Amino acid sequence: MTMFNFCGRTRREFLWQTGAGFSGTALAGLLQQDGFRPANLFAADEVTHQNPLAPKPPHFAPKAKNVIFLFMYGGPSHIDTFDYKPAMKGRDNQTIEVKTFGRGGHKNQGRIVEPRWNFHQYGECGKWVSDLFPHLATCVDDIAFLHSMTADSPIHGSAMLMMNSGKILSGSPCLGSWVNYGLGSDNENLPGFVVMLDPTGGPISGAKNWSSGYMPATYQGTILRSKGAPIIDLNTPAGTTRAMQRELLDTLMSVNSSHAATRSDNSELAARINSYELAFKMQRHAPEAVDFSQETAETQKMYGLDQPRTQDFGKRCLLARRLVERGVRFIQLYSGGSHNDANWDAHGDLEKNHNYHAGNTDQPIAALLKDLKNRGMLKDTLVVWGGEFGRQPTAEYAAGTGRDHNAYGFTMWMAGGGIKGGTSVGTTDEIGSAAVDSPMHVKRLHATILNQMGLDPNSLAYFHGGLDQKLVGVEHVQPITEII
Repeated sequence: MTMFNFCGRTRREFLWQTGAGFSGTALAGLLQQDGFRPANLFAADEVTHQNPLAPKPPHFAPKAKNVIFLFMYGGPSHIDTFDYKPAMKGRDNQTIEVKTFGRGGHKNQGRIVEPRWNFHQYGECGKWVSDLFPHLATCVDDIAFLHSMTADSPIHGSAMLMMNSGKILSGSPCLGSWVNYGLGSDNENLPGFVVMLDPTGGPISGAKNWSSGYMPATYQGTILRSKGAPIIDLNTPAGTTRAMQRELLDTLMSVNSSHAATRSDNSELAARINSYELAFKMQRHAPEAVDFSQETAETQKMYGLDQPRTQDFGKRCLLARRLVERGVRFIQLYSGGSHNDANWDAHGDLEKNHNYHAGNTDQPIAALLKDLKNRGMLKDTLVVWGGEFGRQPTAEYAAGTGRDHNAYGFTMWMAGGGIKGGTSVGTTDEIGSAAVDSPMHVKRLHATILNQMGLDPNSLAYFHGGLDQKLVGVEHVQPITEII
């Protein structure tokens, strides 16, 4: 059965009418901005749609312009990395009374697993850092350590969502979406929110961790790859010729003012137009952003690109710096993907797991901090490090060194972007089982990030479901002023 009557119609008319004009309208708006189509072809009374990623003024003068979130997926052990616990020395395998809650449920006692690495003091601040991070240890005077972080869930999926969106349930916008909603983007040719995953795969809960939730899709994260095509399915399909592009352009010239009015009145269509425009621009600009041939051999070596062990994470850290230079507002890098020992989730052999992941990331992270600082960019770039929770001081099983999840107290750190380096805030108890001094909920971390970006965390809101929704929730949340 024939669906369309082609009689008496040109190819241009067929393309235009079967697409309801939407695809042509989107391309018309895109080409008009690039000067291919005279603006006077639009209706005189048209109100041009607003680009939701257009730069917006902050609530107050910001300390940071960009955020790089280094996400250690799986939950690194705080007492084996940055939270020095000398009282645990000599207590290996002792059974003690301690309340824990992790994947194995609630427990009231456990077998101590001593920290498996030695700690040494570094920097003018004298910060204790384990042998897992010899390169990063040289940067402690630029870092503020948060030793009493707490979260609401010890389970990966919900804890990941909380760290990324402030809530343990899915459906809410992520931190990067909130930043771009509040400030827009400084680069109309690249996404405002970029995510770079580990080569082993994405984290549990998948795209929910960079979703825009109830906000328009314009604000969601875009996956960017450091190897191969930067963005999947972005390149022009093979076989597309100049003649075909010319044919489409000629078709657009038949657009009348009624279609232009539709363009301005339909918010969903406007969002699609913005997406088409961004995709078209990224075809030209994304490949240049990932072109490391512009970097010196010295810089590439500093990031560890000459070593198989550090090459992948080093590339992503270097790409993060290049994206910051090009105005990308929020960048998130994942260390670890998939499940089990493919990430920091050390339930079995703690030493094997953490030696592997720290060895992959230590040099690149230190290089990122030093490179940003040497270029005068660290003062404007907020770097955040951490996982969805920490790990318990006791063993998960009867034998072995594996640790279960710990949301009662763990460590994260921040650097640059107006953060006071060489500082440590909060403490856990003598074995690192729970925060005891200045407990800091994940919401306070989010409030601090927004604050440094010039956004009032208690005022930044998006109306949805009859309420002014906020990243930090309905109750007032105070940024961590001790590190600002």
